[in-house]
Amino acid sequence: MATAATASRAGRLAIIAGDGKLPLYVAQAARAGGENPFILPLRNEAAQDWHGFDSAVIGVGDMAGLARLLKQNGIGRVVLSGGVRRRPAFGEIRANLRHILKLPSVVRTLLAGGDDVVLKMVIELIEAQGVRVVGAHEIAPDLLATAGPIGKVVPGEDDRRDIARAADAAEALGRLDVGQGAVSVGGRIVALEGVEGTDAMLARVADLRAEGRISKSRKGVLVKLCKPQQDVRADLPTIGRSTVENAVKAGLSGIAVEAGRSLIVDRVALVAMANDAGLFVCGLDRSLPGDGL
Repeated sequence: MATAATASRAGRLAIIAGDGKLPLYVAQAARAGGENPFILPLRNEAAQDWHGFDSAVIGVGDMAGLARLLKQNGIGRVVLSGGVRRRPAFGEIRANLRHILKLPSVVRTLLAGGDDVVLKMVIELIEAQGVRVVGAHEIAPDLLATAGPIGKVVPGEDDRRDIARAADAAEALGRLDVGQGAVSVGGRIVALEGVEGTDAMLARVADLRAEGRISKSRKGVLVKLCKPQQDVRADLPTIGRSTVENAVKAGLSGIAVEAGRSLIVDRVALVAMANDAGLFVCGLDRSLPGDGL
């Protein structure tokens, strides 16, 4: 985490806040580090109450409004955090002079690009305003997953085989810029994450199990990995209490995420919930034998 003096030299921090609790955790970490973050909740996406923080709501495609707010508030650094459920329609895009020549390319990317391609474009457009985009983990490093078991429950041999199988599938999925997660049950890939997100994918697994299309005698594992080509300043794989809750409903035995390149929100409560449910949570270091487990 940057010191207050270092942060002051780098300019004020802005947090573009999407859905979920991650933006609030990043804002609290910034404030604990002596900063006064300016919050930019995305209209129809962010659900947090930002009372007590300087803030201004902005539309998802309003680049001109964003540029104005960055300048007015002396912003030098920007964090992108939280989920965005939909991409802006053409009529919602507001471009300034620095962006107008790029508008055709922006529209093509929004229509046909994967999430990682879109986020790289967004970072480029923001940094064209003379600010620097930084990762949520740079402001709140305590959120990063560590290697090995994170709770008191540890994966067994069958779980390790499912972890390896799901990790290979998640990596292949990431290379296609489709999603970050996969579920393996008994060595069989039963679900891949798409635009619906992790919680919806787990709900689908629960439905398949209830219908008898997935074995009820075998548990299974969820694995989430950072995409191989991903810019780590945006959209790191994230799990929270809802992930544990939905993994339990799906009948899984555990969750594995990439150590150092994934975020765990509300870690203490998440670990307590997982321990109570007999569910393991662990961090994978794929550069080590056995993924660092």
